[in-house]
Amino acid sequence: MTGAPDAPVVVRAVVHGRVQGVGFRWATRERLTVLGLDGAATNRPDGTVEVVATGPRDAVDRLVAWLRDGPTPGRVTRVDVDPGGV
Repeated sequence: MTGAPDAPVVVRAVVHGRVQGVGFRWATRERLTVLGLDGAATNRPDGTVEVVATGPRDAVDRLVAWLRDGPTPGRVTRVDVDPGGV
């Protein structure tokens, strides 16, 4: 990785499973706030949720770990991560 170690990074994650209609987006927005990240969680037409987050690498990594391993509302079966963001 290049650049300053504390430079903000952007990540885009697509979360698969039973993640719509269960409070997943609300919980994800709360987690973004707790971790001090900027971002959003958006329902997609295919039933997945797209999460975009910007902030310090360690906080972004903690968010991705939470998305994968929870505890989250619903049931996550897979998280596809694009470390390049959007």
